Amino acid sequence: MRVFKFGGASVKDGDAVRNVVRVLQEVGYKDTLVVISAMGKTTNAMENVVECYFNDKNGINAAIQEVADYHNGILVNLFENPKHPIYGQVKDLFDEVKGFLVWNKSPKYGFVYDQVVGYGELLSTTIISAYLNEVGLVNTWLDVRNLIKTDNTYRDAQVNWERTQQEVAAKIDRSKLNITQGFLGSDDNNFTTTLGREGSDYTAAILAYCLNAESVTIWKDVPGVLNADPRNFDTAQLLEQISYREAIELAFYGASVIHPKTLQPLQRKEIPLHVKSFLNPKDMGTTVGKGIGIVPKVPCFIVKKNQVLLKLSSLDFSFIVEDNISEIFKLLADHRLKVDLIQNSAISFSVCLDNKFKGLPLLLEELKKKFKVVCHEDVSLFTIRHFDDDAVKSLQNGKSVLVEQRGKETVQLVVK
Repeated sequence: MRVFKFGGASVKDGDAVRNVVRVLQEVGYKDTLVVISAMGKTTNAMENVVECYFNDKNGINAAIQEVADYHNGILVNLFENPKHPIYGQVKDLFDEVKGFLVWNKSPKYGFVYDQVVGYGELLSTTIISAYLNEVGLVNTWLDVRNLIKTDNTYRDAQVNWERTQQEVAAKIDRSKLNITQGFLGSDDNNFTTTLGREGSDYTAAILAYCLNAESVTIWKDVPGVLNADPRNFDTAQLLEQISYREAIELAFYGASVIHPKTLQPLQRKEIPLHVKSFLNPKDMGTTVGKGIGIVPKVPCFIVKKNQVLLKLSSLDFSFIVEDNISEIFKLLADHRLKVDLIQNSAISFSVCLDNKFKGLPLLLEELKKKFKVVCHEDVSLFTIRHFDDDAVKSLQNGKSVLVEQRGKETVQLVVK
């Protein structure tokens, strides 16, 4: 059995949904499980509903109506008959969202988030399943919450692999075209859980693992995995093959390749992962698999912008040793700053950080009590895997390099 995953961009409107049909017709859909994300930017719009629930009760109805109007526009584009049952099915899903927000008594943000935001995937798969049936691609709609069982760590649920394996074995007919949701699971009380952002790719990997699938294909709007983000680099080129290990390394350094969580279950059963273009489905794309290194072996560029570089030194020129480093890392964890690079000497310690949770001001207050602190905000962290001298020079050109760190395969530069 094959597992396909279509993300939000690939199902963002009526034409995109028709293109999914074209892809399935071109590459075949027998013995296939299709995992589908919420349409377009629906997840962001549903997050806005949750924000209104907690902070602006008067705005809830307008926020929900915005999502409803968007999906109704897609329905009108796809289904000519205004009395088609799909209109009632979609209305029922929105009524469920509204009903939950009325009867819910839980004050926990994570719980409410999962119960509300998960409707994005339920809407997209309900619409697409109905449209596929309409055009002759007979399929079975599956509620993934009955398949993937998790704990109740809302917004970042952990999979119960044994129960999930049992449910998948019992409830998926491998001989059919099956449509299901990404991102979602359910806990022991059958409340919806979510697997974290980028969770739809992980969903595909979980189901492939439990099905002993032949392969997983992630359909994207790019030709495959590139050696650099084309928004930042003019010379990005396609990587034809990448090993699981290499893909995990790239993801660790911040490449938006594939999340390591997605790769781990596939690696355990050596299930190949294909990343292909939904615009040109017959093109080769990229294959991630066992022990095939990286082809072609070219430098891979990763950039993380809006970083913070802290340079710490002891006030009395004493060594920065284990006790100091332990204390620094505790403060970083307490203020939720993610460490991307560290470099230390006898009396200094440099660290490049991601400040997405805005904990920097309070962190600086604490650090200045014990250390001399130099803070560089709005720096960029460049990582080059499989670097050569030309690749390094291309990044250094015209930039002020604040920190440079080299290993056998990787060089990292913090630049201003």
